[in-house]
Amino acid sequence: MSQLFTGAGVALVTPFTTNNQVDYKALETVIDNQVNGGMDYLVALGTTAETATLTTDEKSHVVELIKEKSAGLPVVVGMGGNDTRTVCKQIDKFNFEGVDGILVVTPYYNKPSQEGLYHHYLEVAKASPVPIILYNVPSRTGINMEAATVARIVEASDKFVAIKEASGEHSQMTKIAKYTPDNFTLISGDDLLALTISAIGGKGLISVMGNAMPKEISTLMHLALEGKYAEAREIHYKLIEMFQLLFKEGNPGGVKALMNIQETIENELRLPLYKISDATYSEIKAAYAKL
Repeated sequence: MSQLFTGAGVALVTPFTTNNQVDYKALETVIDNQVNGGMDYLVALGTTAETATLTTDEKSHVVELIKEKSAGLPVVVGMGGNDTRTVCKQIDKFNFEGVDGILVVTPYYNKPSQEGLYHHYLEVAKASPVPIILYNVPSRTGINMEAATVARIVEASDKFVAIKEASGEHSQMTKIAKYTPDNFTLISGDDLLALTISAIGGKGLISVMGNAMPKEISTLMHLALEGKYAEAREIHYKLIEMFQLLFKEGNPGGVKALMNIQETIENELRLPLYKISDATYSEIKAAYAKL
């Protein structure tokens, strides 16, 4: 199998109107910006999409709109959960037409063992008709999927083609790159670490900032993959303050504020998430003006 999901992907936000409805018109604009900005693939219903706050109908409409507006870019859909049977049933009932892969986060809250993670993902592999991206984000789920477990899962089924790694542990990411096959893609789950991961064998990024600055993010990633690290570093240095500011009060509050400054979307989130403070908004606005 050729290497899938390399380059720059984007974890799409879900824009909301001021009366807290999904703003599908604004979402169309966001998607168009990704296509025109050189991004390589689109990720629907990830963490950044505030998926946990969306109704079943809203999720369906969001995915259909992303597929419709993708202009041929691959589409990945988030399908994680903390009950294996429910995740597999969700996959069984899903319409996969126009979907190129699924992003499956480690089960959250119930904190399974490494053995539990292994068997969870093998059941997901049996159910999924499309390639699977593993998603490890311990800060949100309460459990870390170790490099040895990733290698074991990948060896057990060729359905697993990539991992979105957001542990922040450099040694773990290096071991994943070392012990998985060449056609398995190590993807950064953190904009700030995309350049670092590319230097140890990573070949992708699923970006948050890409929602607002797709051209800069896609260019950075493409230069890194071409081995043009000096040029990629210039962009990385240029964006470093913004990388940090966007996560100062959590995601997606920061990137939604930046997109509001750009007049792309309203600065609205759904509870329990809430918009960032006026002070941080002003910092982001000032940093963006310098860019």
